[in-house]
Amino acid sequence: MREIERKYLVSDDAFIGQAHSATRIAQGYLCARRVTARVRVYGDVGYITFKGKSRDGGLSRFEFERQIPLRCAELLLSRCNGKVEKVRYLVEYEGYTWEVDVFEGDNEGLVVAEVELPDTECNAPLPAWIWKEVTSDYHYRNSYLVKRPYKSWFE
Repeated sequence: MREIERKYLVSDDAFIGQAHSATRIAQGYLCARRVTARVRVYGDVGYITFKGKSRDGGLSRFEFERQIPLRCAELLLSRCNGKVEKVRYLVEYEGYTWEVDVFEGDNEGLVVAEVELPDTECNAPLPAWIWKEVTSDYHYRNSYLVKRPYKSWFE
């Protein structure tokens, strides 16, 4: 399956009042080379995901994701070198579902919104709380934030 999404920094917390759900996420990376292998605990459900490299600045890439038993996900997560912890808010805006991640721990202070798109030419309408697009900036990828957390950027 091909994932097409744009990623943005968020200017304020106005999205919280518009969110229809909020779920705690912990995720780690088993490898992050040509293919990224990620394990995630999303609420009380486990997932394993494989993502290919993007050839268009982060806009689209191959993604394969499957649900796995929660105990397996927790065990795999405990074997990862570092993890990203966040709360994901889902916000509906003009026919699109926005995933807004409020990071915790070593990435506290970072808030990133993503929107999945039907094709690479599509531009979703932007809510007022969107600040700046960072789709092509690898610094905002979760796999990078495990290695170099947001708080360390300011040291």
